[in-house]
Amino acid sequence: MKIQNLAVIFIVIILPISMVLTSYTHSQMKTLDLQISYDTKLDNATYDALKAFQLNTINNTASDLANSKLQDIEASVNTFFNSISTNFNMAGYNQDALKHYVPALVYTMYDGYYIYSPYTNTLTDKEQNIDPETGEVISTYRNGEKIYGLKPYIHYSCRYKKDSDIDVVITYSLDNYITVQGMVTDSTGNKEYVYKYGYLLDNINNSRVKYRGIDISNAEKLEEYAEPDSNKKTYVKINGQKYYKDSIIGEWYSYLNGEKFTQGVNKYKESNEAAAQYYRDASTFSDWVKNNLGELKASDAINEQGNQIQEFGNDKIFNFGGNNAYSDSNKKSIEDSDSDFNQHRIAVIRYVIEKNLSIAIANYNNYSEGAASQNVNFQMPKLKEDEWTKIINNVSIISFLQGLSIGGKMYNGYSIITNTETQEVVNEESIYIADDNDNGNYYRITDNELNKVTIDSDSSKNYIGVLNTDFKRRTFVNNSGNNLYFYPKKQLGSYTSIVNQTAVNEQEIENIYKYVDKIKSQKVKQAYYTALGRERYSMYRTNNDIDSQSMKDAYEM
Repeated sequence: MKIQNLAVIFIVIILPISMVLTSYTHSQMKTLDLQISYDTKLDNATYDALKAFQLNTINNTASDLANSKLQDIEASVNTFFNSISTNFNMAGYNQDALKHYVPALVYTMYDGYYIYSPYTNTLTDKEQNIDPETGEVISTYRNGEKIYGLKPYIHYSCRYKKDSDIDVVITYSLDNYITVQGMVTDSTGNKEYVYKYGYLLDNINNSRVKYRGIDISNAEKLEEYAEPDSNKKTYVKINGQKYYKDSIIGEWYSYLNGEKFTQGVNKYKESNEAAAQYYRDASTFSDWVKNNLGELKASDAINEQGNQIQEFGNDKIFNFGGNNAYSDSNKKSIEDSDSDFNQHRIAVIRYVIEKNLSIAIANYNNYSEGAASQNVNFQMPKLKEDEWTKIINNVSIISFLQGLSIGGKMYNGYSIITNTETQEVVNEESIYIADDNDNGNYYRITDNELNKVTIDSDSSKNYIGVLNTDFKRRTFVNNSGNNLYFYPKKQLGSYTSIVNQTAVNEQEIENIYKYVDKIKSQKVKQAYYTALGRERYSMYRTNNDIDSQSMKDAYEM
């Protein structure tokens, strides 16, 4: 056969294949470009939603209360859909159309989470509010109507049953605070119903209130700016609310959304004992857990059917290291990130979120018009381990966008944005160390500059521990009804640890407590542990008893 004939045959065979491959490659590249573009749009919308939630909660002093929190989340959800519809407008999707491709939004909170997804509304005759004269239903929603909204709050809870001695439900949180409810057999053999809650800590010496060998400030006086163009005010923080003192008349007052409300004269101590009381209460509660739940194992966890939850393993949950565990390299403190308790806590939170979220997304197939028209199968994507780490240690928003066509396949994306500046949770990274004067700076505890401060140079400088949200701008409403802005603290963020973070050791730190133990300056350590205790004790919680003796000891005159 002549070479010319072979060339013709080669061209006839190869050219179509080449054209098909070129078209396929172009299609795949276009699909990849759309995938990246949609990922960016989803990330941006989720970030906008988190920023809205963050701004609302920082400026709303009642944001921890249930109704106010729901309003903040609803506003955040609206921000998400407004943002994502703006981002996708050029792609031909408006807000109403995009709702059919968002199976769930998840807001992880301190001790539980909300899921925003559709559900079927069911109303009783009374709830339907039927007009007695016309017989017409005049309620906002109809019975059986499909509604997009927040589902009831789901706690990070698990039930444990050990023989006939223990049958309790334990609710976990984003730190080492737990709530225990159920039946427990005491040391005398008597069964009793218990409702206990508190922090789990090792390394406490109650006689002088020392934590990890550091003296905790027994009477701490706090000061900050309460409004624009004013002098510093003494304040206390109780159940998430700050109360300021008018030094002239001795009257205490608070602010609600920028407006002032008086509380009474000489009501609180100027030098409160919140930090010391945190460690005292944690010591008492930890002792109770040791004595009553010390033998409880992860294998004692059961599901709704009463069957053992296999995923949790068989280790003891409450392995305490003792009051000198921090100085013994062979022991783990229960508050350490790698303790048996924290590993189990993480497993429970992940299990609860994964189980309920999988159901919510799978059920979305019954609601979405987009799914019905395009045969989309909504399902829970597999999250990476580092993503679960972010979710379990911070207040976060998880958004899902599925079923949009991007050429060669259906888009199945999700975004996780965490909130590290929130009053919902005080974790170890929430405490900054500040110079004790307005002209100074504030630093992350992992700033290299703080590690250079030696014991010998302690006397030259004083430090205070401050919650990171206290450096954020606040809103004040003046007598004319105008909004003014101010900063409660005047210190400036350290350029190397707050602004560009070039002088922090966070990549090398696996255990923040062990890192702080190695800091040379006693003043830095005292400021950090005092602030951590004070802010955790001052957080809002629904089960805080503000009339309890410990609260009165900490704050009241």
